[in-house]
Formats: sequence, structure tokens, C-alpha cells
Amino acid sequence: MFDPVPRSAAAAHPGLAVRFGRVLLAPRSRLALLVALLAAAGTSVLILEPQRLLADGWPPALNGAAAVVVFAVAYGLCTAAFVPRPLLNLAAGALFGSQAGLAGALAGTVIGAGIAFGLGRVLGQDALRPLLRGRVVHAVDGQLSRHGFRSMLAARLFPGVPFWAANYCASVSKMGWFPFLLATAIGSVPNTAAYVVAGSRATAPTSPAFLVAMGFIALTGLAGAIVAWRKRHKLRGTSEG
Repeated sequence: MFDPVPRSAAAAHPGLAVRFGRVLLAPRSRLALLVALLAAAGTSVLILEPQRLLADGWPPALNGAAAVVVFAVAYGLCTAAFVPRPLLNLAAGALFGSQAGLAGALAGTVIGAGIAFGLGRVLGQDALRPLLRGRVVHAVDGQLSRHGFRSMLAARLFPGVPFWAANYCASVSKMGWFPFLLATAIGSVPNTAAYVVAGSRATAPTSPAFLVAMGFIALTGLAGAIVAWRKRHKLRGTSEG
């Protein structure tokens, strides 16, 4: 019986498929995919303009708990695509009020952090860790790897580093999933609540709740700048030691 495919060619195909699979799964290929995904996400945000929620409001077809759940998922996707969390927190308060808005914003914060951490861990860690050079970079990596929960809790409580940057930096380190998500959930409560309350009281800028929320935001921002400055010098000292 005539064999249309030579045995040598048939035997070569599995090897070619294996090599092709190795190329696709190589660290640099995965890193390129991560860069492409983030670029596509950033472009979609520029096109869709999610900040229009503040002006146009939430679609009337969605209401109640379902609306909060959908908002939380959208919130998480937006933060992974570099949309600033303060904007989303203000929108949560304006759309759903203080309590429901806080629940949606915190859920979205954890979802977004998990998405970014997972993308960075799966697609970027193997390629980026060998590139970690410099004393300060090694000191930061060591701080996140050895004291992950404490470091991430401080980053969330005193926001001095952009949310997305902290997520992707943590994903490249050896920090575990549980301490990362737990520190994010706990540390994000105060600042998120302040923005949500400010958003819910935006129509009454002279109300005590709005003034207290804005004062808290200003104080935590100042505290974050001080903590970041001190941490920077401490890391430099550690790296030089």
C-alpha cells in the first residue's frame, strides 16, 4: 500500500511541533505577549474612555447588586489596563453611594491586582528576573520577596507607587499569591473608602463627609510621599551595605 507521507517527513513533524511549542512558551515570547496585551489594553482604554462614567452615569439596564458586580469586574480590568484607581473610586461613589460603592471598588481592586499579578507572574517573571540588575533593584526585589505582606500593605496604605506598578513589580518578585492579595484587600480599604465617600458627596463639596474624605486623601498622599522617600534611602543603604 502506498504511503502518501514519507516516514522520514512524518517523523520530522513532531520534532518541528515540539520546537515551535518551545519557542512559543519561551520566557521572551511570553514577555512579548505580555507587552502586546498591555499595549492593547491601554489602547482600548483610550478608545472606550471609561472615565465617561463620571459624566454619563451607569447604563440604566443594570441596577442593584448585579450592577455592582459588573462594575467590580470592569474596575478590575480597567486597573490592569492602567486606568487610575482614584478615578474609578470616585465613579463608584458617584454611581452607587458610599456602602455599595465601597464594596464594588474593593472587589474591583482585588480583581485588578490579581489579574495584573497573574499576567506578570505567568508571562513576565521568567524573562525579567534574570534582567534584575543594580543594587537598588536587587534591594527592592529582596524586600518584596522576604517581606511581601508587610511591604505590600505599606504600599497600599500609603500610596506612593502607582497601583499597576506595584502589582507588576510584585509579580516579578518571589512574593506569594495569598500575602499579595490579602495585603491588597486590607491596605486598600482606607484610601478607597475616602475616594468613594468623596465621590458620593461630590454634589455637596462643603459637607463634612466630603471635607473629611478630601483631608484624609491629602494626608495619606503626604504620608505616602514621606514613606516612599524614607524607603528609597533605606533601600539604598541596604544595597550599599
